[in-house]
Amino acid sequence: MNKDLSHLHEDGSVRMVNVGDKPDTERRAVFQSRIRMGREAFEQLERKALPKGDALNTARIAGIQAAKRTAHLIPLCHPVFVSHIEVRFELERDTHSVRIEAEARTVSGTGVEMEALVAAQTAAMTLYDMGKAVERNMVIDGCRLLHKSGGKTDESGS
Repeated sequence: MNKDLSHLHEDGSVRMVNVGDKPDTERRAVFQSRIRMGREAFEQLERKALPKGDALNTARIAGIQAAKRTAHLIPLCHPVFVSHIEVRFELERDTHSVRIEAEARTVSGTGVEMEALVAAQTAAMTLYDMGKAVERNMVIDGCRLLHKSGGKTDESGS
């Protein structure tokens, strides 16, 4: 086995990396996702008139809840105290899309990229669920890291 693979024992079995010796630092991550839909679904979403109600606020809550439960979903992800999670939406009328940005922050020995990623994707999935009575051909795409800071590396995913 390759000794550079941090999540594998020498026999190839998986393990959780020990982050206990890492110093606590301020860490921040921002992920983006996008959901595209037809004009009718977009207009109902904008007017808060979808059959299931106010989709944006519901998706915001879903993203926040998901970020806090990330370690329950991703097997080798460390439970992280999330000191801040924010889910933001930008309605893009010209493409009938919603751009979702999820930001997570912590002071920890490990980062919050997965929390931001799970928040962004869960918010997108919730928008799909809230709008599927009007349209089932919505597309979730464009999921990517926009920013990561703290710890060993700072990255922007421009």
